[in-house]
This record gives sequence, structure tokens and C-alpha cells, in this order.
Amino acid sequence: MTVEAARQALFGDALATEEMRPAALLPAVTDEHRRHALLMRAEALLRALAVLEDSRADESDDRGATDPAVRRLEAKVDLLVGLVGSLLLRDAPADPPRVVRWSARGAAIELPAIDPGLVPGGGAQLRVQASDALPETLQLPARVLAIEPSPAGRRVWLAFDDLPPALEAMLERHLFRVHRRAIAVSRRPR
Repeated sequence: MTVEAARQALFGDALATEEMRPAALLPAVTDEHRRHALLMRAEALLRALAVLEDSRADESDDRGATDPAVRRLEAKVDLLVGLVGSLLLRDAPADPPRVVRWSARGAAIELPAIDPGLVPGGGAQLRVQASDALPETLQLPARVLAIEPSPAGRRVWLAFDDLPPALEAMLERHLFRVHRRAIAVSRRPR
């Protein structure tokens, strides 16, 4: 598949966002039970992120303020999550930040080098940290559509493999929130 055809297939009429995210490309998962577990974990993570982000936006009362006790509790939970995240990263360092353009259909990721066994039509797995607040990663099975040279080394175009409808919907919702935040940041006065 050509790079232009891959771009159209992944991002043509889909909501897509480009961001700097800790990410890596891993070999494909061939064990069906492990693949299913990774997909279920990805859906659970996206669902939890949605609940956290949506609840923070909805907790304000009419005056735009929240209960001070709730804010203190949220701050404590944020600190605890940060502490647990730093402990996890101590044992297994995070992937380096990379330019990732993604939609619910797939992703394009820039890598300094790629495994020589990675070829168009082959399988892979995208591992990406979806949230700055949590070191937990999404691991999504994919098929390589195309590979092209890029300023960072190589850009690999990936189509996600048969995501369950609920996971695909949660991924679309997550990317919509990321896109909405990026627009809000760009509109802020400098």
C-alpha cells in the first residue's frame, strides 16, 4: 500500500490527532488469550480515563466552584497516582516520547530505527501512554500498512486489528477529548 493510501485509510474522514506521546512499536502478539487480555485492559484504561476526565468537568456547581473537601481528596488521589506511577517507572522506564498521529482506525508513528522484520502486511503492536497522569499504556494490535523515511528515521503506518466495537468507541472518545484540549490550548491568549 502506498503512503498516501495508508494516510487516507487511517485518517481520511476520521477524527485524528497528532501529539508527542511515550510510545513504542512491539512485535505482534500471536497468543489469542494474551491478545484478548490486552484489548480488555486497553478498554478498561480508556473507560477509566473517560470517567476521570468527565467527572472533573461535571463536578462544578452553578458558581463554577467545587466543594473544597472534594478538591482536597482529588489532590490526594492525584499525588498517590503520581507516586505509584513513579514507582512503576523506576522498575520499567517509560518509552521515549515520539510523534504519534492516531485515529480510532490506526496510527502513524515516527521511530529512529525499525526492526528489519517489520514489513508492510506484517503484524505489530503499538504501545502508547495515553495519559500524562498515568504511566499505564495502551497496547493495540495492528497491521503495518506502509513504511516511509521521516525526519526522525522512519514513519510506520499501522491499521488497528479488529478492535472490539466498545474499545473502538472508547478510543474515538479519548481522541476527541485530546483533540478538544489541543484546540482549547491553541485558543488561549499567549
